[in-house]
Amino acid sequence: MRSQFEIERMIEGRLMAYLNRDKTGLRREILRLFLRIRQVTITDVMERLKSQFSVSFHTIASMVGIIASRIGILRVSRSAGGITTYELKEKYSPMVGRLVGA
Repeated sequence: MRSQFEIERMIEGRLMAYLNRDKTGLRREILRLFLRIRQVTITDVMERLKSQFSVSFHTIASMVGIIASRIGILRVSRSAGGITTYELKEKYSPMVGRLVGA
């Protein structure tokens, strides 16, 4: 079984690789949004970023999904109404802040 340190190093490597492919700054801005606002929906992210970036709802949903599932730093919860909210796990806040320069 992997130690917590090994898991955090693996996640940090994945996050760094993800951010290295960020050509427009959108990925960094999404992560900064999670640092500022703890719980958001895809609609919230879209509303806050549509003035800065020309992206579709599907693009934002895909990016948030990758951050949640492949990188594993988001907590996902669904309400009874079917609304999915995403929240940055507290233990990864310092790492994310360091990597995105927030």
